[in-house]
Amino acid sequence: MKEISAAEFETEVLEGGKVVLDFYSTECPPCEALAPKFEGLSTLYGDDIKFVKMFRQENRELANELGVKSSPTLLFFDKGKVVADSLSGGIKRSEIIHHLDTMLPQDRVDQIKSGIKPSVSEFDVIILGAGPGGLTAGLYLCQSKINTVLIDIALPGGHVSTTHEVSNYPGFIEPQPGYMLSHNMSEQTKLCGTVYKVAVDVTKIDLEKKEVIIDEFETVRAKKIIIATGTSPNLMGIPGEKELKGKGISYCATCDAKYYGDKEVVVVGGGNSAVEEADFISKFASKITMVHQFAGFTANKHAQEKLLANKKVSVLFEHEPRSFVREGDKMITLVENLKTKELTRLESDGVFVFIGMKPNVALFDNKLETDSWGYIKTDEDMRTSIPGIYAVGDVISKKYRQITTAVADGTIAAIAIAKELN
Repeated sequence: MKEISAAEFETEVLEGGKVVLDFYSTECPPCEALAPKFEGLSTLYGDDIKFVKMFRQENRELANELGVKSSPTLLFFDKGKVVADSLSGGIKRSEIIHHLDTMLPQDRVDQIKSGIKPSVSEFDVIILGAGPGGLTAGLYLCQSKINTVLIDIALPGGHVSTTHEVSNYPGFIEPQPGYMLSHNMSEQTKLCGTVYKVAVDVTKIDLEKKEVIIDEFETVRAKKIIIATGTSPNLMGIPGEKELKGKGISYCATCDAKYYGDKEVVVVGGGNSAVEEADFISKFASKITMVHQFAGFTANKHAQEKLLANKKVSVLFEHEPRSFVREGDKMITLVENLKTKELTRLESDGVFVFIGMKPNVALFDNKLETDSWGYIKTDEDMRTSIPGIYAVGDVISKKYRQITTAVADGTIAAIAIAKELN
C-alpha cells in the first residue's frame, strides 16, 4: 500500500494497471474505520491489484476532477479507466471485496480466498457496538475481570465521534469535541483489558447460540451478548438521493463540511442534529439554506436561537425535498411548499441531510421483542426477550436518547451480567 499525491496520479494510477485509490480526510471517522479494512485487503489482493491512498485535503483539485465529494471515497481503475462504481461513506469490507473480485479472473479470486482460514474465539461477553453504551459496559465488565470483546463495524465512539461539540457531558466545564470524548472513553475501556474487534463487517449473528461471525471467516462465541448497535440516519427515499450519496449529498458534517469553504449548502432537517450541525457547517460555508417540514424547529431552544441569529442561515419552514439532481458542479434540490404545493429549485454546492434516526436491528431477524418503532424492549436490568441477551443505548425503547442515558444503560447491563457470571 502506498501514499501518493496528485503529481503521481498519472504514473501510479492511470499507468499503474489494476489500482484501487482511497481518498481520505483527517477527523473523518468513516475514513479511520476504512483504513484497517483497506490495509488488510491489500495483503490479500496486493499481488494483483495496487492499493494507493491520497489525502483529499491536500489534493482537492484532482479530487474534484474525479467527482470525489465525500470522505472516504474508493475509486477502481484498470489500465487508466474507471471499472466499477465508486464507494463512499461507511464502506463495508464485503463491498470492497465484491469490486476487487470483478477486476480479476475467477480462478485467481478462488485462489486468493482459499488462503483465508476460518477461526473461532471464545469470550464471556460480546458487546455489539462501540458507542458510549457499549464502551461503558466494556469498562465495567473488564473491571469485574470478565473476558469481554467489543465488536463494531466502525471505530469506537458511535455518533459522538462525528459530533463536532458536546456541551452537556458531566465533568467538563467547556464543550468537548465529540471525537475527543469518544477517544477518551475508548482508551479507558481498552486499557482496562477489553478486546477490540472494530472496523469489521458483521456477517451473521445467532442470538440463541450467542455467536457472531465477522469478516465472513471469524466466529466469536460468548455466554452473554450486549446489543449496543445504536441508530443510523434516516434516508428520504426520493429520486437522486441514492445516486448522489457521497457525490454531493452528505450525512456527516464533521467529515465533509471543511470542503465547503465559501460555498453554499442546503441542510435538510430541523431537529437537534440538523440545527447543531448547520451551526458547525456555517464555520465554513458562505450560505446555508435550511429546509424543514414543520413550522418551527424541534431542536433545543438554545441551539435554535444561536442558529437563527446566524446571518449565513436562511430557513424554508413547511417545505420538503422532492428530488436531487446534479447539474455540472451544482446540486439542484427540488423542494415543495407544503402549504401551496409550489415547487422551487434550490441551487447549491452540496446538501447535508439530518432527518432523524432508525434503530440498527436488521441483523437480528425480528427475533427480539420491539416497540412499534422497531426499538428493542428491555427490562430494568437491560435484559431483552431472549435469555442472555441484553441491549443498551439508542437502540432500545426509551423516552430519551442522550450520551448520558446510554452510559447509564451500559453500566446497568454490565453490573447485572457481572453478578450473574460471578
